[in-house]
Amino acid sequence: MAHSGFNGRLATRRAVVSSISPLSGRNSAGRLLYRDLELKVAALQKDYAALHTELVEAAHVHRRLCAPRLVECGVFEIASETFAVRHVPGDFFTIEETSHGVILALGDICGKGLAAGMWTTNLAGSVVSHTAASAEPKAIVSGVNRDHCRMSPVAPLASLFLARLDPVTGSLDYCSAGHPPALLLRADGQLESLSEGGPLLGVVAAASFDQGCVQLGLGDLLLICSDGILESFDEADQEFGQERLEIELRRAGSGSADAMLFSVLGAVQDFVAPRPLTDDMTLVVINHSENPINER
Repeated sequence: MAHSGFNGRLATRRAVVSSISPLSGRNSAGRLLYRDLELKVAALQKDYAALHTELVEAAHVHRRLCAPRLVECGVFEIASETFAVRHVPGDFFTIEETSHGVILALGDICGKGLAAGMWTTNLAGSVVSHTAASAEPKAIVSGVNRDHCRMSPVAPLASLFLARLDPVTGSLDYCSAGHPPALLLRADGQLESLSEGGPLLGVVAAASFDQGCVQLGLGDLLLICSDGILESFDEADQEFGQERLEIELRRAGSGSADAMLFSVLGAVQDFVAPRPLTDDMTLVVINHSENPINER
């Protein structure tokens, strides 16, 4: 947890209390000072414990909001993982099955920490609301954008990649609101960038969004990520970037979506080590598998 300033002040108070023993105060004023400091440290410890508990509970709420780490949709595997810089990430990834297909949404609130994490529930809820009203990704994204703009200037900007997957035909319709392009690696090695869409959420209420469509076939691999993956920096202040991500996607090769997910994540973590993460990271891998999870 990033509470170094708070912990430092708490440690200073403890040191002060330790240096003032009841014996050193040979009068009532000294004893009262010691007792006052002791009570203040106890109150700080209690507040810290309560704050820690609330942050852990908030992180659990976020985890329940998001999709399970590994999901099977027909012949498609969907693996996802989120790493938070602090307890509550500003990223989220949801999966919702509808009569028109499976709606996938990866959102990224600008900023990090509790302030950004608080907005994930609002944004994810807006996605659910508009998914109930329309099956078209660009219509859903347009509606979510209008909702987000109505919260301006309080709401931070956000990016969103939203797609509708037909688990029977493999058709994927998508719309991106200022989000890093998803990468589609074909079974024959060709790489496609899925970037159709429009601006970030919260910029212009009447913004126009385009919709793209691709077909996912056997052996194809789709990768969606938040910008925390691309903007991870190593000790030399070089960012991981798009080129390295494409290389690692190819290197991950064939296999389960889960294995490929952690292959790419491992490459990112090895790249930045020993530096700590500076932004929340979310990665999603979708593949068309010959052997569904329940047949292994």
